[in-house]
Amino acid sequence: MPNRTIYSFLLIGFVLLIDQGLKIWVKLNLNLGESFDVFGFDWFQIYFIENKGMAFGMELGIRYGKLILSLFRILAVIGIGLALFRFVSKKASYLVLTSIALIFAGALGNIIDSAFYGLFFSHSSGLQTASITSFGQGYASFLQGNVVDMFYFPLIDTEFPTWVPYIGGTSFKFFQAIFNIADAAICI
Repeated sequence: MPNRTIYSFLLIGFVLLIDQGLKIWVKLNLNLGESFDVFGFDWFQIYFIENKGMAFGMELGIRYGKLILSLFRILAVIGIGLALFRFVSKKASYLVLTSIALIFAGALGNIIDSAFYGLFFSHSSGLQTASITSFGQGYASFLQGNVVDMFYFPLIDTEFPTWVPYIGGTSFKFFQAIFNIADAAICI
């Protein structure tokens, strides 16, 4: 095994490279809301959405909510980075380092979207794909961009039985969350 510092940097770099590479590819090649099946499976799709808030699209709902969320994310990543540095210094197990490095890489990957995508991408829509613009000429200002999400696993698509009180006969889809590699790294 390489030393713990190199290992941590390589893992973070690998996750960021794949995360950002796929997000940029999706942003430049798909219209917002466009999807396609992966390997012909209808339960595994690339489905392009943009998340304006946090997990599951939740927003703070106040005037400077996006800015507050972005600043909180930056502070959290700084804290996670300091914790990772401390664990590397104490020669923590590779399992612990992997866990913290994945959380750090995932959080940083989503911060990159929020901080910079609005500055150098045009607005995505259902009618056209985004394009790269001159820096600062994009769809949003610094820390105001949207996070690109694309993995969709609608494993079960059915209806609740009609005999179930209140929700009988309504549509039920499991797993509705759409997420990205950064989100997956954080959850792992």
